[in-house]
Amino acid sequence: MKPAKTRQIRHVPDSWSQIPCGEFYRDALAHHLRPSLAKLYGFHLLKLGNLSAEIDTEACAISHQVNVGLKGDLLQVKADPLSLPFESKSVDACLLAHTLAWSSDPHRILREVDRVLIDDGWMLISGFNLFSMLGVGKLIPGVHRMPPWNSRMFTQMRLLDWLSLLNYEVVQRSGFQVLPWSRQGGKVISTHLPALGCLNLIVARKRTFPLIINPMKKSTSKPKLQTVGATRQFHPRSPQEPD
Repeated sequence: MKPAKTRQIRHVPDSWSQIPCGEFYRDALAHHLRPSLAKLYGFHLLKLGNLSAEIDTEACAISHQVNVGLKGDLLQVKADPLSLPFESKSVDACLLAHTLAWSSDPHRILREVDRVLIDDGWMLISGFNLFSMLGVGKLIPGVHRMPPWNSRMFTQMRLLDWLSLLNYEVVQRSGFQVLPWSRQGGKVISTHLPALGCLNLIVARKRTFPLIINPMKKSTSKPKLQTVGATRQFHPRSPQEPD
């Protein structure tokens, strides 16, 4: 098995239009994301990378959606996904539409996303399927250096293993778009043979458990009230001061 970390990948597409049949992939991904997006709630949704920024996420109830990447016209925050400029546990959901496919260090991106996600936050990951008609192109000399064949085509089992180590619960995983040259992707074939789909989708939820579970110990202290702009200094009441 090849290591996840590699050298800088060349010819990274800035748009789905730069990928053969890319607009078909974009529309198919948006269609299969719609049911999952409708279940999300919260305050902030991050869309990492230019490909994620072009995905239609209007079905998501999260109103504040931020596109993050190094360069592009659709970005609101220009930053490296390997080092996100957000506080820990401040984001409710994150979309990585083929972000890992063109990343030199996918492990670091997953750790960064895990850091900024709140407890029970959502991570949506898509990528290309190596065992598909699209994946055959990696065996053709010269073709494997062009998008999308120059991308990292991780298997679903490998992605599931990474998410398991980060303690994520996989809510959904699917494959679709068996025929890459068709806008519909071959509905009948995709329904009966999703494992051969050119695109993979994984929807996972962050689960956080205490390191030590002690059912006999019950907390009796009241939750602390977080205040903003308050001072720690106070003046004790004088005994002569009236009530």
